[in-house]
Parts: sequence; C-alpha cells; structure tokens
Amino acid sequence: MTQLETAMALLMKTFDTYAASEGNKDTLSKVEAKALLEKEMPGLLKAAKNPDEVDKLLKGLDFNGDSEIDFNEFVVLVAALTCACHNRNPKK
Repeated sequence: MTQLETAMALLMKTFDTYAASEGNKDTLSKVEAKALLEKEMPGLLKAAKNPDEVDKLLKGLDFNGDSEIDFNEFVVLVAALTCACHNRNPKK
C-alpha cells in the first residue's frame, strides 16, 4: 500500500477499534470519543485549557445531533486538525 492508503487504513482501523468498545459499532459515544482523543491525540488534550473545551469540541463534531460521532464526523475532525497542524497559509 502507498503511504496515503496506509494512513486511510489506519484512520478506519482506529475509528473501528474505539467505536466497537461499547454500544453502536458504527459510531463513537462521548466516552469512546474521549478515550480515542486521550490515547490517540494526547497533545490535543494537553493543549486544552480546561475539560469544557474538549466537551465543546466533541459536541461540535456531532453535526447531525444524534449525540454520537459517526465516521464521516470523525474524518472531518482529523482533516481539520491536520490542516491546523500543517499551518500553511494560502498564497494571495
């Protein structure tokens, strides 16, 4: 597999691993999402000034308002964080 294909496979595997820990295996509950963030993105949580910021982030990910994060919502988070970390400004 190419590096990009490997990255995509890792995204899917990571989501599936955490989503399978309780309830619906196709979505992340708040508990599952927090566990994923704590273990897979610890720098993000350390950067948060308070726990309420993490809760706001999780709530903001739930675009359809079903109180769970589906794979599409998860990918938006990863893409947004990737863009933020990449820190390239478009040329004007």
